[in-house]
Amino acid sequence: MPNLQLKDIFKEFPGVIANDNVSLTVEKGEIHALLGENGAGKTTLMNILYGIYTKDVGTIIWKDEEVSFKSPRDAIESGIGMVHQHFMLVPTLSVAQNITLGIKDKGYPFNNRKKVVKDITELSKKYGLQVDPTQLISKLSVGARQRVEILKSLYRNAELLILDEPTAVLTPQETDNFFEILKKLKKEGHSVIIITHRIPEVIKITDKVTILKDGKNVATVKTSETNENELSNYMIGRSLKTFSSREEVIESEDNGLVLEHVGLNKKLKTLTDISFQVKKGEIFGIAGVDGNGQKELAEVIAGIRKPDSGTILIAGKNMNRASFKTRKKAGLAYITDDRHHEGLVLDMNVTENMILKDYDQEPFSKKSIINYNVVREKTEQRIKDYDIKTPGVKTPIRLLSGGNQQKVIIARELAVGPSVVLACQPTRGLDIGATEFVRQILINKRNEGLSILLISADLEEIVSICDRIAVIFEGRIVGIVKNGADLDLNKIGLMMAGHIGETVNS
Repeated sequence: MPNLQLKDIFKEFPGVIANDNVSLTVEKGEIHALLGENGAGKTTLMNILYGIYTKDVGTIIWKDEEVSFKSPRDAIESGIGMVHQHFMLVPTLSVAQNITLGIKDKGYPFNNRKKVVKDITELSKKYGLQVDPTQLISKLSVGARQRVEILKSLYRNAELLILDEPTAVLTPQETDNFFEILKKLKKEGHSVIIITHRIPEVIKITDKVTILKDGKNVATVKTSETNENELSNYMIGRSLKTFSSREEVIESEDNGLVLEHVGLNKKLKTLTDISFQVKKGEIFGIAGVDGNGQKELAEVIAGIRKPDSGTILIAGKNMNRASFKTRKKAGLAYITDDRHHEGLVLDMNVTENMILKDYDQEPFSKKSIINYNVVREKTEQRIKDYDIKTPGVKTPIRLLSGGNQQKVIIARELAVGPSVVLACQPTRGLDIGATEFVRQILINKRNEGLSILLISADLEEIVSICDRIAVIFEGRIVGIVKNGADLDLNKIGLMMAGHIGETVNS
């Protein structure tokens, strides 16, 4: 008898059917992937199981009993734990305090802390989840915080673990360690559901895969009987694209963007002694675990923050004290990582967002008078060029999908002929189709001779399209390497964890 059965789960939000009669079966001691693009209904389905949402129709059978959890507490008490993509930990509390938060054991509120620490230590050793129970969460790496989240569920006797995009913020070494932990959990009889869109990881670690598309079941297959191309076809209707941009490198010794010994906030060491050059006709990648100064680096280059030290050159011109608008005129295009708060005005329509930064300049306006015919013509052309799916040019931007919103930003930034493109997490939150489109656009612009600086926490993205890769850790560049067939991913992973690497042709 299966450990978990979801039968014909239906969930509708206003105007959107999130789950359309979805069924899922998970055996005891099985690692089961829930695969699909963003918006396919994966997380909604698991949130229904975990008691965050209530199903409209359908049946949930957990350990031979029909259940309907009203809250996560109900799910936890029944032996189901969920580790969310964004960890639910209190940074100012210790590991042990986070793990036991909300538990009223014997003697509460005067719990036996020594026994708690001892129990957590034994549990961590049993599953290879190495953490110090007395350490503050704020002092831990991202990988260690994830281990705390898993321990939190196991401490509460979880028999089924739901993991939402669990490798999204891990280094390659942390990912390998994480997979070993999953194997131990499986061996101990735990069931695991992994919500993901990363097909190679599905092939590597899971027993079965259920694919969702547009809220519906597409297929459930044994991992040993499928392959990456078949899963890709189930998920997006075609095989994944292989990028080969480095085969057409435009040789150039000219630099479009140069940073020399740039520093920001000396006390906190937000950025320390950042130096690199991005050549014309090159995609230069900044890799690293999120939160190591990437956002601050992008804002310093864009002119949103002013550096405390060092020099920034765009097309050979010193931009240290230049405004955002001056840098744009000098040839800088900025694709922000936060499209909703920094890239778009959600209450405006597609046309208004498309001219957001250029409405006061020709050809859109002359002597403060906007030429609406030109505005419409240019907007329609950009919609066509960038394959933006929208009902019309007057459609409110908030009604577009995330991928199409991102295409609006990219069209706006690249249509004015920049020489340097600063792309900060440009595919974050996008589905596979939109991600491939954005990556191809960056490759095309690089092949036209532009200087592209790609800042991304997705190592697969960095490796797939960049010519050189710099790794940032705690606000410092710890190494720069050339990309190619001999690239050592293990070395990149070590640098992402703070080990100093060698600099090659920086």
